Amino acid sequence: MENQDSTPRWLSITGKPLPRLDHPNGMPGASYGVVHRAQDHKNNKVVALKQVRIFDSDRGNGIPITALREISILKSLRHNNVVNVLDVAVGTELDDVYMVMEYAEQDLANLLDHARVKYSESEVKCLMKQLLEGLEYLHKHDIIHRDIKMSNLLLTAKGVLKIADFGMAREYSARPLTPGVVTVWYRAPELLLSATRYTSAVDIWSAGCIMGELITQLPLLPGETELEQFALIVKLLGSPSDKIWPKMRLLPGIYDRGRIAPDDVSVGGARGRYVPPPVGAQRENMLERRLVGQTKETIRVINEMLTFDPERRITASDALRERYFTREMPPPQRPELIQTFPEIRNESDIGARKGAEGAGGKRKGKEQGGGYVFDFGDDFGVRKKHRQLERRD
Repeated sequence: MENQDSTPRWLSITGKPLPRLDHPNGMPGASYGVVHRAQDHKNNKVVALKQVRIFDSDRGNGIPITALREISILKSLRHNNVVNVLDVAVGTELDDVYMVMEYAEQDLANLLDHARVKYSESEVKCLMKQLLEGLEYLHKHDIIHRDIKMSNLLLTAKGVLKIADFGMAREYSARPLTPGVVTVWYRAPELLLSATRYTSAVDIWSAGCIMGELITQLPLLPGETELEQFALIVKLLGSPSDKIWPKMRLLPGIYDRGRIAPDDVSVGGARGRYVPPPVGAQRENMLERRLVGQTKETIRVINEMLTFDPERRITASDALRERYFTREMPPPQRPELIQTFPEIRNESDIGARKGAEGAGGKRKGKEQGGGYVFDFGDDFGVRKKHRQLERRD
């Protein structure tokens, strides 16, 4: 049913009527749905509508389990650094379902790619402190996000970081979990080696990659395949050994879909085989050289997050107690003083990016800068290529 000006009347999933919601603008979609900017006419606030993706084969069968899981997790969480779900809206068709969420003007991927933001040391500390505080909260509630990456970290106009897109999130369980999670650039080594029993330490590895990227303005480990990703990790951190990671030899290995043989195994319907990781024989950790000019405390906290052995990897709580955050100068910047920029995700940007982050996972298509002009510099083509490969698998 529609009202006289053809605006849909929305119902909450509980059956209660919702205020009129207009959504003239889209924003880049997330793992299982498209996101729109909307106006809540009850309080005149801007909200985000994340459309629940329902495949044709599933229509008429209710809300998909992936969306129900995300809704359930987000409705149970309340933290300043976790995106808040305000309601679930159902349109005129029962298959027209949206999560009504608090709105954030930017995501960190857009800010790095389009606005070419160069964050100061205190601003990096502020963003990382907020990310770790959000992860600390999730992990204390036994939630593993499993897809921490730049485009899933939103930033409000007041400088508040929000962890978003919980489509891959799970409650911690002793049962086996799929290793094929987390965008490959941010994927922990235990996941690359096909571990099915893992912990919230996978999110901490991703956070370490995020910190390196905020400092360098380029992805720290931009591999295109699992094999290449592991090789890049070894090149940066050195070769893992039994002393560094005793249980590495117990993991199946890297699942390579490109190799076909009669004795191949099938994982998720795709045939391939497990291959040993390219551990090499590099003894030296190159992180300090890669992040030349950074303080010892900066290098220390990133190394602690990028520890091969997940059992020895630092926790979010312990990371927040590191001298980097508590004693080293300058201190973390106040969120409201972080650099802010005009919103890039506007109408002229939508056509180029529509569907860019679907189930396939990688951003594609020309990413324009909306109605704004930015000086991208000589290395923008390199950054852009990296971003387009961000969720290749």
